[in-house]
Amino acid sequence: MVPNPRLLEEGAEHAARAEDLEARYGLLDPQAVIARAVEEDFPGGIAAVSSFGADSAVLLHMIAEVDRSLPILFLDTGKHFGETLEYRDALAADLGLTDIRVIHPLQENLDRLDPAGNLHKTDTNACCGIRKVEPMARSVEPFGAWLTGRKRFQAATRAALPVFEAIGPRIRINPLARWTTSDLAGYMRKHDLRENPLVAYGYLSIGCFPCTQPVKPGEDARSGRWAGQAKTECGIHLPELERSLSAASH
Repeated sequence: MVPNPRLLEEGAEHAARAEDLEARYGLLDPQAVIARAVEEDFPGGIAAVSSFGADSAVLLHMIAEVDRSLPILFLDTGKHFGETLEYRDALAADLGLTDIRVIHPLQENLDRLDPAGNLHKTDTNACCGIRKVEPMARSVEPFGAWLTGRKRFQAATRAALPVFEAIGPRIRINPLARWTTSDLAGYMRKHDLRENPLVAYGYLSIGCFPCTQPVKPGEDARSGRWAGQAKTECGIHLPELERSLSAASH
C-alpha cells in the first residue's frame, strides 16, 4: 500500500509538535506539566487515562489539584479484579473527581471473537485488542491529548519514555516519566493517598486478573503481567493504538 502523502505530512507535523513540547516542558515537575497541558496547551480538549492500579493515585491526585472535572477514562475490560473496581470508586470519591468515564468493549466484538470469555487463554493479543485497544481508541478519539501514568522504571520497553509523544494526530503526555519508585512512595505518604489493596499482596502492576500475578523480588514492576510470555504491553501504548485510531477516523 502506498502511504498517503497528506497523512505522512500531518504525522510529521504532530511529531514535531511533540518534540517541541518535550524540549520546552519535558523537564518540568509533573504538576507543572499537568497544569500547562490542562490550562494552556489543550484547554477543554484533554483527558486522562487511568487503570486505578498500583500507583494511579499519584497522577490522579495531581490532576485533582488542577481540575477535578477533568475526564478520567477507565477501560472496564470485564476481567478486572473486584478490588480494582472498588478502589476506583473509593479513590475517585477521596479526590473529588467528578467525571469518571467507564468504557466497555463493544458487545458485538465480544460476541464474535470471545463468546466464551476465554480468549485470553489462547490469544492474549487478540483479547487485549478487543478489550483494551479498541475501547482505548474510542475513548480518546474526541480529545487532542491525554495524560497517562507511565514511568520509565516500569519496564525495559519504557526506559526511554518521553513526557510528550505524538500518537497520530494526538499528543500523549506522561508527566511522571522520570519519577522513581521512591518519588511515588514519598508522594503517596505525603498526601496520605489510598493504595490499591492488591499492592499489599505483591501486585506492583495491576491489569486483568487472568493475566496478572504478584511480582517476584528483584523483578521489574511489570514482570507480573503476562508472566512467561514475550508480551509486555497490552497494546494501548504501542502502534496498535495509532492504527486503531486511524481506522476509527476514516
